[in-house]
Amino acid sequence: MREAPGAPGPPRRRAEPPDGVVFIGIRPTMTYVFQVVAQLNAAPGTVLVKARGNAIAKAVDVVEVVRHKFLEGQVVIGTIQIGTERLRNRDGREANVSSIAIPLSRTGPIPAAAPTPPA
Repeated sequence: MREAPGAPGPPRRRAEPPDGVVFIGIRPTMTYVFQVVAQLNAAPGTVLVKARGNAIAKAVDVVEVVRHKFLEGQVVIGTIQIGTERLRNRDGREANVSSIAIPLSRTGPIPAAAPTPPA
């Protein structure tokens, strides 16, 4: 049996972002700060902070808090990428939305994992 076009289907579930990527949205700034710090502490490599539209300012705030409050002197910003994405808005019209991607790499030592207590 086929569903009619536009018929509601099962609720959509957003895919989890890949490791090393933090998408900035409507949550409080510190939520994203903790995500970035946790990823930088978990493994070597780059964490990419991404945002679109009005969230761009919050992405910059997140990076600055990480750099100056949590991991001072231990984080380097890579080449920042900016662009424009064409999205369909709530009214069904297409709109241009600015986007930013800020790569962060840890230069200081990664903290050792805490030993697990014997059982």
